[in-house]
Amino acid sequence: MIQAQSVGVVEPRRIRFTEPLRLRGGGVLPEYDLVFETYGELNAARSNAVLVCHALSGSHHVAGHYADQPDNLGWWDNLIGPGRPLDTRRFFVIGVNNLGGCHGSTGPSSINPATGKRWGADFPFVTVEDWVSAQARLADQLGIERFAAIVGGSLGGMQALGWTLQYPQRVANAVVIAAAPRLSAENIAFNEVARQAILTDPEFHGGNFYEHGVVPARGLKLARMLGHITYLSDDSLAEKFGRTLRHGKAVYSYEVEFEVESYLRYQGDKFAGFFDANTYLLTTKALDYFDPAFEHGGNLPAALARSSADFLVVSFSTDWRFPPARSREIVYALLHNQRNVSYAEIPSAAGHDSFLLDDPHYHAVLRNYFERVEI
Repeated sequence: MIQAQSVGVVEPRRIRFTEPLRLRGGGVLPEYDLVFETYGELNAARSNAVLVCHALSGSHHVAGHYADQPDNLGWWDNLIGPGRPLDTRRFFVIGVNNLGGCHGSTGPSSINPATGKRWGADFPFVTVEDWVSAQARLADQLGIERFAAIVGGSLGGMQALGWTLQYPQRVANAVVIAAAPRLSAENIAFNEVARQAILTDPEFHGGNFYEHGVVPARGLKLARMLGHITYLSDDSLAEKFGRTLRHGKAVYSYEVEFEVESYLRYQGDKFAGFFDANTYLLTTKALDYFDPAFEHGGNLPAALARSSADFLVVSFSTDWRFPPARSREIVYALLHNQRNVSYAEIPSAAGHDSFLLDDPHYHAVLRNYFERVEI
């Protein structure tokens, strides 16, 4: 058995689409680029392709590293590669940066061909359904008629679920991890507070901050700090930081005193240094809008009746942002439709971010499932 290893050096690719894409919110993208990466080889039958859909702050860089950035590992590198659960000796894996993103695909920081300026606030709203439509066009360009599997965690899991509804005959297996069929009111509330942090930043300039040569860093930092708290569990924060004081005693100031404060400020500063504020707004709204059951009077089993894929649904015990009960809603709706569905609830202290970690139990579940996927 080969020792599990990374896919090594990778390079992003770009495809331009000139056929207009009509968006669910009423907007139109006259043309657009998608940036993506691939790992492994597409077989002669073109039947071994696996699409990996990314979450809010993710990108097309799912595995491996760039030649000039050996430390810049893909965000799911521990999952993908020779001998890893998603084995690139067997599968052709694709990661794509969503429309509206800030990692190369057309988004608010791209040039609007109609004006010659950055799209900024004029970039149209995009939804999960729009991302799926764009991904389907990419698959067409790559000659992939049907995916062996579509995989995603969090918002990526919603995209995987969406694929089974929009293109049911093009998906053999859907792996939906740490996700939900729609956001709760509490989750929408968290997203709105994060958006308000950006929208009220004086440097935001109504979304056209590019023209002013500034970045709404304060708003982005606060949004990330808030979001990051929801991705972790109380147990993981307690284990990592507890109530540890940086100076060993209280100094009675509003500067950083507790180690957890230092950690959150670091995460916020780092995020504000590379992520686009308009992309954050668009992506959180896409999360809020996703609700396959809406057009079925809130009836999720009726909404999922279109799906014909086999499913693996995975949740984590301490994920309070997308708790196991939300994953079980998907499972029950699929079972109602007599679909083949496997479900695993993984004990983990890490909260929502568990889906990114190299947990032996979790990876064993994924490995077992992928080994049974027919190609």
